[in-house]
Amino acid sequence: MKIVAPAGSIERFYAAIKAGADEIYMGLKGFGARRNAVNLTLEEYKEALDYAHERGVKVFLTLNTIMMDVEIEAISINLRELYKHGLDAVIVQDFGLAKFIKENYPGLELHGSTQMTVANHIEANYLKSIGFERVVLPRELSFEEIKEIREKSEIELEIFVSGALCISYSGNCYMSSFIGGRSGNRGMCAQPCRKKYSSNGEEEGYLLSPKDQLYGFEEIQKLKEIGIDSIKLEGRMKEPNYVFQTVSYYKELIEGKNVEEKSSQIFNRGYSTGYFYKNRPEIMNREFASHLGKNLGELKENHLKLKERIILGDGVTFLSKDYEKIGGTYINKIDTKFERGRKDANPGETVVLRDLPVGTKYVYRNYSKEVSDLIEQKLKTTDKKHLIEFQFTAKLGDVPKIKVSTLNNRLELITAELSSDTTIELAKNKGTSKEVIEEKILEIGDTTFKGIVKNIEIDENIFLPISVIKQLKRDVVKELLEKLILSYRREVSEEIIKLSRLESKEKKAIISAIVSNDSQKSVLENLGVTKIYNKGYDVAREGILTKVDLYNKLATNLYQALENKNSEITLGWNLNISNRYAFDHFSTLTNVDTIIVSPEVSYRRLEEIGETTVKKAILAYGRPRAMYTELSIATENQKIIENEQGDRFTVIQNDIGNSEIYLEHPLNILEDKEYLESIGISELVLEFTTETESEIKDILDGNGEYRPYNYEKGVF
Repeated sequence: MKIVAPAGSIERFYAAIKAGADEIYMGLKGFGARRNAVNLTLEEYKEALDYAHERGVKVFLTLNTIMMDVEIEAISINLRELYKHGLDAVIVQDFGLAKFIKENYPGLELHGSTQMTVANHIEANYLKSIGFERVVLPRELSFEEIKEIREKSEIELEIFVSGALCISYSGNCYMSSFIGGRSGNRGMCAQPCRKKYSSNGEEEGYLLSPKDQLYGFEEIQKLKEIGIDSIKLEGRMKEPNYVFQTVSYYKELIEGKNVEEKSSQIFNRGYSTGYFYKNRPEIMNREFASHLGKNLGELKENHLKLKERIILGDGVTFLSKDYEKIGGTYINKIDTKFERGRKDANPGETVVLRDLPVGTKYVYRNYSKEVSDLIEQKLKTTDKKHLIEFQFTAKLGDVPKIKVSTLNNRLELITAELSSDTTIELAKNKGTSKEVIEEKILEIGDTTFKGIVKNIEIDENIFLPISVIKQLKRDVVKELLEKLILSYRREVSEEIIKLSRLESKEKKAIISAIVSNDSQKSVLENLGVTKIYNKGYDVAREGILTKVDLYNKLATNLYQALENKNSEITLGWNLNISNRYAFDHFSTLTNVDTIIVSPEVSYRRLEEIGETTVKKAILAYGRPRAMYTELSIATENQKIIENEQGDRFTVIQNDIGNSEIYLEHPLNILEDKEYLESIGISELVLEFTTETESEIKDILDGNGEYRPYNYEKGVF
């Protein structure tokens, strides 16, 4: 089982490799689902590729966002350079981008991002059938579901085991997009889920902020036993020390060592095992949403009874009863009730805190000097090595010959062979032994290689100068390194295959509707609306496949599209289809008649899509669904929550226990009907959630307030 580590900067990249990561995922500046990370320039990325390949490590480019047509064609400039240089794989969310890469960059692996929300074996097998090598499953799956997918699919499976959890299914969160124009699907999430919320004017706290995920020994052994190919660590925005420590921890767990984790000493807003178990521990942290560290113990006045060890140099933060930061310092003096001037103090001891800020209720350690010093030391002294094999031949009357070989990441055999111009003679005294030759050729500590000897063949009692052996070893290792790096280079066609844009033809758009109940359907039928869809589930988890309606003509997840029993279906807006390449891809599903474009596509970008082989529809009315969550946030069927900025949301619990969070003010662009028809829209879709009969009539009569959300300005 491989470790896939994050690198949001070159420092994090080095830390991950030094800790022993097998694969690295990282982005280019301006692209990917962590666009706020430092990320790498093109030249830095090339240097990083060579550095990783020298050490047998793979590098994956993160392009795991939805893209517009112009962006897909623009990324080809940089992608082409990385492909030529030896990029190992690309992680994608957008089916259109996947199609573009497959056609232009043969041999480049495609990995399906967790943003695709591929949550069952049918969807996983579909990805395999269209050329994907791997899929990253959603964090919301239980171990039993992961196991079932593993048993029923052949594609490589990757599982997130640590780091930040989103309250919403990845790829199905639009809250940041709808309230601020910063799209999580485009790598620019403003994280409104990490803010405080109140409910009915009373309940206040971080109602939408989960603890971070951290699997331990038991969970890793279970994943290893069922044949999971790779485990993934979140943290492209976290510090290099965190990356190093977390990679090191999981490396030891994979090796069967049940060691104590120390990641929580570096970054901590609470940890849980997430959704791994059916009987889940508490996932949410309603007290705080940012890194505060570890609670050091019970505070009474200025006496702190420790439950964690502290040393001089540790950083602490002082918190109020509401977990607000009211101060902080580095520990430069430790006094207990009985002894002053200590260098450390242990759990169970009581320390005296002087100059404690007024109102302090909790004391947390947010910096562990002990852990940080240990990591800094390891970062300076460790490196990942690539395994190579030596063969050596020395025969009387001939010249010594050395051969070294290794496999690159594509499992291609790379070899280098050299011989000296020194003729081997019979020794006058003690001859050169196999042991001496082996010792000298394995002295490669100043390289990126770790050597083993496959074979040494020498005649008895030969004389071979040590300087000759060492020079041969140096020269052949240098040649192997050059050949290894060059083995990753690729040739690529000068011509990029692009999908031509066809000018949109004007359409006569019909009105259709998505309903949440039978009474809404009845009202609409009486008002003359004939094309009516039933509301579906955004995600088809492995455990709920029997509950997904395969006779619904609206497919709101990939499973529903692939297994649908109707001859003509419409793909839902939450599938995030936003470019003509994606339209072209989904037109290959023979029953797809209409696609509702993503509500994150602006009118301008919608025009750029042009004419398509399947019909284009648009969400023209509806309370925007900000999130689709696995957790049941509302104890009742419906409740209102409000953030500190005054944005109000309705939380609705569906019939399988998921929570859907809707904005208060509905989207409404019905007055743009003529314009939409002129750019090729065939269907205006109205989505109803809690609307009453009179509200539905008002909407159809054109009495609703115009509110275009992202259609007008687009999103970042």
